[in-house]
Amino acid sequence: MTKQEEILQLREELNTHNYNYYVLNKPTISDFEFDAKLRQLQTLENAHPEYFDPNSPTQRVGSDLNTAFVQVEHKYPMLSLANTYSAGEVTDFYERVRKALNDDFEIVCELKYDGSSISLTYEKGALVRAVTRGDGVYGDDVTANVRTIRSIPLKLHGDYPELFEIRGEIVMPWSVFEKLNYEREKQEESLFANPRNAASGTLKLQNSAEVARRQLDAYLYYLLGDKLPADTHYDNLKKASLWGFKISNSMKKCTSLQEVLDYIAYWDTERKNLPIATDGIVLKVNNLNQQKELGYTAKSPRWAIAYKFQAEKACTRLNSVSYQVGRTGAVTPVANLDPVQLSGTVVKRASLHNADIIAGLELYIGDMVYVEKGGEIIPKITAVDKEARFMLGDKVEFIKKCPECGTTLVRNEDEAAHYCPNEDGCPPQIKGKIEHFASRKAMNIEGLGEETIALLYEKGLLHTIADIYDLKVPDLARLERLGTKSARNIKNAVEASKEVPFARVLFALGIRYVGETVAKKLAGAFRSIDALEAATYDELVEVDEIGERIAQSVLNYFAQPEHRQLIERLKAAGLQFETAGENAPVSDKLNGLSIVISGTFVHHSRDEYKALIEQHGGKNISSVSAKANFILAGANMGPAKLEKAQKLGVKIIDENEFLEMIQL
Repeated sequence: MTKQEEILQLREELNTHNYNYYVLNKPTISDFEFDAKLRQLQTLENAHPEYFDPNSPTQRVGSDLNTAFVQVEHKYPMLSLANTYSAGEVTDFYERVRKALNDDFEIVCELKYDGSSISLTYEKGALVRAVTRGDGVYGDDVTANVRTIRSIPLKLHGDYPELFEIRGEIVMPWSVFEKLNYEREKQEESLFANPRNAASGTLKLQNSAEVARRQLDAYLYYLLGDKLPADTHYDNLKKASLWGFKISNSMKKCTSLQEVLDYIAYWDTERKNLPIATDGIVLKVNNLNQQKELGYTAKSPRWAIAYKFQAEKACTRLNSVSYQVGRTGAVTPVANLDPVQLSGTVVKRASLHNADIIAGLELYIGDMVYVEKGGEIIPKITAVDKEARFMLGDKVEFIKKCPECGTTLVRNEDEAAHYCPNEDGCPPQIKGKIEHFASRKAMNIEGLGEETIALLYEKGLLHTIADIYDLKVPDLARLERLGTKSARNIKNAVEASKEVPFARVLFALGIRYVGETVAKKLAGAFRSIDALEAATYDELVEVDEIGERIAQSVLNYFAQPEHRQLIERLKAAGLQFETAGENAPVSDKLNGLSIVISGTFVHHSRDEYKALIEQHGGKNISSVSAKANFILAGANMGPAKLEKAQKLGVKIIDENEFLEMIQL
């Protein structure tokens, strides 16, 4: 067997196993065996790049190339469906169809998945393009991101048309959504309101490797093309399932209005047991010729309609409001309620978000309040039953002082949240900063979890993140629940953390608004903690994606003597506070030149080009101005930047010219 034949055989095997696992939910090999075959294929492909295929199973992991999205015109406009909210409106739709056709017809009922609409084009059995709905006429080409979704086939099997389009919904399962929001909450990042927003936001990420990690799923529900296998919608989808597509088993043909209403009633309850979010039922006339006969309005087809489920809500008593202080000092009010059943779970607490929400609701302790989930996993209070007020307690007013340390709270003009400014003396903030510092995405110090940190804080062994590096095995071993073995493991993990690169150390410091991505940007731009500490406001905002708020937060952090002392202690402990290796100076060929990067590239990612500019003595700037010496332009350069460059006479070069300039 030749290497090419071996590669092709492995691809076919892995595509089959992906289909069995992600579409049929019937895996035939273990994860370990699958990973071994995938690694074998990856090794072969690396050794033989001439056999590269964008639809290979190895491409599911995505890429870190930063690509802007290209607008693509839909061959068939992606119209929205008219919505109904009652059995009466469904009956009206059914009767309109009956009168317009004056013939027998079937209605196909399907679950309406709450995600992000997608259009997939296949040519000769291979995925060639994935486009978002956009405005219905034009959408974004997100093919690279969609290739990472394992339930979407890259290569089809069976008897499929030469060219066709299939549409569906990209969704995020509840389990993935909850895990993602949990991680964001731990980092005090804004939470996604629901799986739909999370799926849509993920699909638009510039880094397809991160999309792959988000574990999106997909259900396909409509086939379009000139040579479809059947003349009914139902049969076309059944055929599509044989080609490798994930088609919902809940789809049903109905021949009467009562069957339609029974389907709706059944799924209004049963949907709560599904692993993904649904927000209604879609009704479609089954016969394609009858669909053509019924036609379209300007906005939607006359042969289909969406029935939307009512958001589930419950009424319960507000017993108290408590306040949580997070790692960055943000204070979040939480409503404590009489337990109530809602969307399959018992709800005892609901977020009140901030002072403005509390003021808008005009809450009193003892109020009967309406709690909703709807498409959202996080319960929220939406209204108060003011007519039920009797023997009320105090009016709920947002607190003025920190519930943990008593410090007067502050609120920035452009923010809704209140903060405790006592970041180095407020217990939840101290423990939260240490937890963040030790977390997997930061310093990755195994053994230093929430409970252990709380214990060490209580025993006086931890007050700052720098204290971690002063911990001694005997002191740890004496503590309850630890012992000598656990103590040694923690100490080993602490020592190993000294090799964590600068960007992650910077993220671990917990500077407000400096998340993983921002930390990488700052570490790449300034290359050392000393350079970052000395940076001016103007120098900070020149860095790509660093806005006014982040720049000011960085300045505020280094302005405090306690933080500078903390960093000196961490330096003495041996942590990495310089960007090593790849960003070290190579030449001075770009010395004194300020360069703007715009567009998408072939040979390197945008971040790689920025690193090359700095390695050769140049400076990255984000905006086109008279200060710019030239623009490194790729495909799809922003029109505003192009216009401004032409107006100012700034030179534009492509990546080949740039690489020749630095002789790569």
